[in-house]
Amino acid sequence: MSSADKNLNLHKDRNLENISGKKLAIVVSEWNSEVTDKLLEGCKKALLENGARESELIVKYVPGSFELTHGSNILAAYEDIDAVICLGCIIQGETKHFDFISMAVAHGATYVSVKHDKPVIFGVLTTNDQQQALERAGGKHGNKGYEAGITAVKMLNF
Repeated sequence: MSSADKNLNLHKDRNLENISGKKLAIVVSEWNSEVTDKLLEGCKKALLENGARESELIVKYVPGSFELTHGSNILAAYEDIDAVICLGCIIQGETKHFDFISMAVAHGATYVSVKHDKPVIFGVLTTNDQQQALERAGGKHGNKGYEAGITAVKMLNF
């Protein structure tokens, strides 16, 4: 089912055990901050609802979505970090830049996760336009940041 047909915040309640005591890093792209700030709000809300404490959350900013891989790699290397969440927004433009950046960040998050044997969550919007991004950052399709937080909770309880 396409995301246009459902709210992205709906999830099954499997593996939603309390994550109190877990330390999480959230890496946020500064590019498209009107979207990524809302993704961060949603992500923190999901984590706090599931037992994380504000003091256990580390938020770091990188210039753009491409830099999410490097930022997540640095944070995942810390032994006391249990999971890393990448939040970004890549909007289709007139060139192939969108394709290169989207693919690089997706592959990068997977690589960092396997390299450090811990969850690295891909909370990056890849949309056709600004309106679609806003609809997925707290608009009519929910908040992809919230969904990324729930994904982290589920993977920490895997």
